Amino acid sequence: MKDIYFAGGCFWGTEHYFKQVRGVISTAVGYANGNTDNPTYEQVYTDLTGYAETVHIVYDPEVVSLTLLLELFFRSIDPTSLNRQGNDCGTRYRTGIYYTAEEDIPTIREVYRDIERIVGEPLMVEVEPLRNFYIGEEYHQDYLDKNPRGYCHIPFELMIMAREANKE
Repeated sequence: MKDIYFAGGCFWGTEHYFKQVRGVISTAVGYANGNTDNPTYEQVYTDLTGYAETVHIVYDPEVVSLTLLLELFFRSIDPTSLNRQGNDCGTRYRTGIYYTAEEDIPTIREVYRDIERIVGEPLMVEVEPLRNFYIGEEYHQDYLDKNPRGYCHIPFELMIMAREANKE
């Protein structure tokens, strides 16, 4: 198993989106790359802690590639938007790819360059090693499963596309 961390705006939708993908073993929402210990949602919401709402994704690389996960990630965000996705704005909603394995850097860079070339302007997606990650409160975990009519910035059509992305 391998893992990757994606900050794609509100973590509720990003988590639900990636749970659709065959080969994703588990997801957890939380807070990444900030500057305090054990932040709460209320603290992160102030934008004073430096954290981004982030989804930890554990996946089976024999079933789904990092390349496909990255391509799906870029489809679910506006990569040219700084600190904003959908109706959500603030540094906690910035976009980012946080890696834990140095061997993933070439793949991340290649996909990033491809997307930047397609978009035709600089991307506002940070790419950094994961410095820290704190699991979010239980009520945020699997939020859209628990609250099917809850807010999500990712269109329903993309959820279906993610489910079909690497079907055999």
